[in-house]
Amino acid sequence: MSAEYVIDGSRITSLEGLYDEITRVLVPHYFWGRNLNALNDILRGGFGTPDEGFAIRWSHSTVSREALGYPETVNMFEHMLERCHPDNRDSIRQSLAAARAGSGPTLFDWVVEIIQIHCPGGSEAEDNVRLILD
Repeated sequence: MSAEYVIDGSRITSLEGLYDEITRVLVPHYFWGRNLNALNDILRGGFGTPDEGFAIRWSHSTVSREALGYPETVNMFEHMLERCHPDNRDSIRQSLAAARAGSGPTLFDWVVEIIQIHCPGGSEAEDNVRLILD
């Protein structure tokens, strides 16, 4: 049986809170980039998680779904717009407008999608990650 890591969704009130919880649960002894690309890297292994795969049980995921909903998604795009390359600004502005209108994927949706890439059926299924939303 593979290891199981429990992310406590009630501790996640923002994107930074998600990063704190990922650090606390999955990689407590490692420095990582604290961004969604780095989360994807963690799921590939090599950061102290088992090479044979593992399960992520996301308890209180409905709390996280709310916290990482459209308001936090808007916040993320606003910060991205401040730092992004000029060639990417139009795309970020469009995504920001959609999030402000309450359409398109939320941060929660993206995080779940990133994890599912590493799950059975995903494009990186060889990582053998399982996601359980509680």
